[in-house]
Amino acid sequence: MMIKRFYNWTISLAESPYALWALAVVAFVESSVFPIPPDVIMIPMIIARPSKAFLIATVAMAASVMGALLGYYIGAGLFDVVGKPILEFYGKTDAAADFSQRFKEYGAWAVLIAGVTPFPFKVITIMSGWTGLNLTIFIVSAIVARGLRFFIIAALLWKFGAPIRDFIEKRLGLMFILFLTLLLGGFYLVKFL
Repeated sequence: MMIKRFYNWTISLAESPYALWALAVVAFVESSVFPIPPDVIMIPMIIARPSKAFLIATVAMAASVMGALLGYYIGAGLFDVVGKPILEFYGKTDAAADFSQRFKEYGAWAVLIAGVTPFPFKVITIMSGWTGLNLTIFIVSAIVARGLRFFIIAALLWKFGAPIRDFIEKRLGLMFILFLTLLLGGFYLVKFL
């Protein structure tokens, strides 16, 4: 079963000496261009090593915020070359001008909401740079949002790790479907905003 192999691979990665580096890379690129969230690696890492839950969350948050700065730069300095094709992939170029005006008013809230929810964070990081959202507001919003997201997950898994691991392992197919539903729901939401 492919799902079981992927789960076992992520658990073995979580226990490897390269786990934090892999998480950092995924969290970094997810905030600017990559469609898969770092939760895919972070959750098995915490399940495998609950005592390191908050270190893992810190690495995910720091790398994600650094990647968000790359997304901001793509929007601010490389929009036509890099940002526009990424937004075309997510179907957002037609609404960009209208969105720009609204984004300037509510940009900090957009960063906070996208940073905590399954909404693709890279769309907001690129739009933040493209619309010229104040960089300090952007950084603070990204830190708060990603900190909330990753530290809440870490705290829950740290507290309830063993029962959650048993639950996940017994219902791996269901958990995979739930994860895909949330991921696709985030992409669907992007289409209609």
